[in-house]
Amino acid sequence: MKTISLAEHSVREVNQLLHDQARELTEPHWRITDHDGRHALACGLDQAIAVDIDGHAGYYCAGMNQQATVNVHGTVGVGVAENMMSGRVHVHGNASQSAGATAHGGLLVIDGDAAARCGISMKGVDIVVGGSVGHMSAFMGQAGRLVVCGDAGEALGDSLYEARLYVRGSVESLGADCIEKEMRDEHWAELRELLAQAGFEADPADFRRYGSARQLYNFHVDNADGG
Repeated sequence: MKTISLAEHSVREVNQLLHDQARELTEPHWRITDHDGRHALACGLDQAIAVDIDGHAGYYCAGMNQQATVNVHGTVGVGVAENMMSGRVHVHGNASQSAGATAHGGLLVIDGDAAARCGISMKGVDIVVGGSVGHMSAFMGQAGRLVVCGDAGEALGDSLYEARLYVRGSVESLGADCIEKEMRDEHWAELRELLAQAGFEADPADFRRYGSARQLYNFHVDNADGG
């Protein structure tokens, strides 16, 4: 593992080093220190390397990730793993708002709590939260799975499309067109797999599933304007 300090390099220099080394595949594992919660760390990685961020990170950490594994050993600011395409991002702490926003794929694991709008406009990512999530989580979620081992705040799944939501604790309220749905064998199986991938030992039997009622976005000819 190669260690690089942000006391000696700028964020731009560190991210460029990660990109250059990833393409050359000369150093597969990096450790970033002394970053003091700076923003946009380990963004846009597109090779199968591993990056450990030793402490708290600021906004948009590990954004646009492809293939890489990023571990944050602390908390993160707004927009961790935003627009992630593949790979794995693991936050060993809490996350601020909009974790995993617009992400298309990969796995985002948050050991602690996630604030408002976790998984907003998710498009295929899997997000597993060990704690609770704030209001408007999975708002306009289009595809993917959100697993919450704690509680969910107000308006969970508001304007949801086809994402699947699993919550073990209480839900303060459901958003527009989001309803509780039956847990079938396929859902037990995928939930068990997601929990195992995240490294959590929660019992799938304790969870409830939520999804779209499919009334908000479907076209009905009776509502068309004939004039």
